[in-house]
Amino acid sequence: MQYTRLGNSQLNVSRICMGCMGFGDSKNGQHSWTLDEEHSREIIRRGLELGVNFFDTAIGYQSGTSEQYLGHALRDFAKREDVVVATKFLPRTQDEIAEGVSGQKHIERMVDTSLKNLRLDYIDLYIYHMWDYETPLFDIMDGLNRMVQAGKVRYIGISNCYAYQLAKANALAEKEGFSKFVSVQGHYNLIFREEEREMAKLCAEDNIAMTPYSALASGRLSRLPGTITKRLEEDSYAKFKYDTTAEQDNEIIRRVAELAEKRGVSMTEISLAWLLTKVTSPVVGATKMHHIEGAVKAVELALTPEEIAYLEEPYVPHKLVGVMAQNTPAAAKQQHVWSAGNQSIEV
Repeated sequence: MQYTRLGNSQLNVSRICMGCMGFGDSKNGQHSWTLDEEHSREIIRRGLELGVNFFDTAIGYQSGTSEQYLGHALRDFAKREDVVVATKFLPRTQDEIAEGVSGQKHIERMVDTSLKNLRLDYIDLYIYHMWDYETPLFDIMDGLNRMVQAGKVRYIGISNCYAYQLAKANALAEKEGFSKFVSVQGHYNLIFREEEREMAKLCAEDNIAMTPYSALASGRLSRLPGTITKRLEEDSYAKFKYDTTAEQDNEIIRRVAELAEKRGVSMTEISLAWLLTKVTSPVVGATKMHHIEGAVKAVELALTPEEIAYLEEPYVPHKLVGVMAQNTPAAAKQQHVWSAGNQSIEV
């Protein structure tokens, strides 16, 4: 395993971040393919054995049980100071808005619930899961800064935002003396590269770490087109994100398979080796042992400039999909499904 500094923080993280969305009680969520606690623990333990020290979860994953499973496993298998735990909080609910709960109070409630779920005294990286258009940005940044000052959070990150929003938030933080976002978690992989337009440039200039989700496009970059799995069959959200561009994406996926065969490695290794040339630490979901093992192997695989160009050449622009397509003021007023008890998000 290789390790690197997470942006402008003092956190030293593994080049692979284990995504824990696949862990949790499926009875409390919408995904039948999630792992129970016993099998989640096996994957987490194997990741630790392979040198993974960076773990990403969210209060919204399986109604908090993902956080619970991760917290239990890390307490049993690792020293607190040896791991970096990231979790995310959701925007205020309509009920909270109606009750007059401020953004600051909402964040404090979310932090305290996550700390309880994780059985931790502090969170290393606390991530603003998606932009809340109905809460003033000052309240969000002030609320996050208060959690840092209280010692409940070490650093803050953001997910599912536009480059202008990240720049605006960090400019406000600098003006007010608040903690700045040190990382961004966006949708980025070999068949969805829209983050390269502005976000990647901003992050490079300001030393903000990129830790993208959907690193393998919900499994599409790890197997040949047409391969059917339970996840591919049942994950309606992933279908929504990728099925409309499947034809144009399949040429890239075929090239991944071609290079994998030529190199004698897995498609997972090729896909992640490419992404590792672009970002700090991709978030890689794991629900089988070979998922995390393949991801770790990718860290040691160096692609040539010619191979990178070959993989990138067929790419065509994509429309924004998923959360980012809904992440607008109009959509925010119409869709309020982002509550801890009613999760329909995959990111």
